Amino acid sequence: MSREKLQKLGIDLPLFPTTTVGSFPKPENLMQARGKFARGVLTAAELEKLEREATEFWIRTQEQIGIDVLVDGEQYRGDMVAYFAEHVKGFQVSGLVRSYGNRYYHKPIVVSEIDWSRPVTVSWWQFAQSLTAKPVKGMLTGPYTVMDWSFNEYYPDRKATCFALARGIRVEVEALIEAGAKIIQIDEPAVSVRPEELPIAIEAMHMVTDGLPAYFITHICYGAFENIYPGMLETPVENFDLEMSNSNLDLLELFKRHPFTKDISFGVVDVHSHLLEDLDTVKKRLKEAAAVIPPEAIWVDPDCGLKTRSVDEAIGKMRLVVEAARSLR
Repeated sequence: MSREKLQKLGIDLPLFPTTTVGSFPKPENLMQARGKFARGVLTAAELEKLEREATEFWIRTQEQIGIDVLVDGEQYRGDMVAYFAEHVKGFQVSGLVRSYGNRYYHKPIVVSEIDWSRPVTVSWWQFAQSLTAKPVKGMLTGPYTVMDWSFNEYYPDRKATCFALARGIRVEVEALIEAGAKIIQIDEPAVSVRPEELPIAIEAMHMVTDGLPAYFITHICYGAFENIYPGMLETPVENFDLEMSNSNLDLLELFKRHPFTKDISFGVVDVHSHLLEDLDTVKKRLKEAAAVIPPEAIWVDPDCGLKTRSVDEAIGKMRLVVEAARSLR
């Protein structure tokens, strides 16, 4: 069913199509430039020039490696939630809050009605897509995660905040589709944190995706999936992008008991490790996936975004993804 939807959208992918989750490491000159911009030393135009150069580098690199469905690499974003708060009316940005490890982000605060009055990502998607004939995913953070990772000082409760964000994000999705995007990924890493709120997250995703002509992916990570599976399969997307290798493929046991009924972007390399796996290990992971999930439903990618790895590590991980997929086709 999902492959048929892609074909109707004019996208013909090989067996075990390869992709990545979204983010890539930023080059050192761009990291320094972002600091200078924050201090008022660099202009927005000068910063954007470097962001475009980094975006082009990663598009060319993905093409050279042989990735089938590309991402823009998110070179223009700091954090996956704060970025949208900086560009959408209704938010203020607070001080630094610890995310994980030694990573921090400026946690947004909802202070008034969410007003998604103009597209946030469309121009970046158009730029990335202009550089390649391969499909580039539209990349957004989902309403439940933006709500969960923000302070709320305006709406009466979490559900109302989530739904307000869903209405805004749908505007962004519609703009991406109008611009030509056919594959859109909506990241929801927070969705397994409070299993009792899964119905809210699912309803919010309906508000974002219902009736729209695109192939939708949602990326979920860092979670106790056993607490939301198989209920999470009710989420109205075609493809779940899941962290698999970091947890030694333990989700496959769940899938044996309750069959996985959607497409899956199956993480075959662990992005949380500097270790570059050997090809046989990665091929073994993919073979184990294909023994449980229909091969035609499997996409192949890393566990999560590659932004925490070095450039060489990210390239090495992507090469393994492509080599493993090609060996099994």
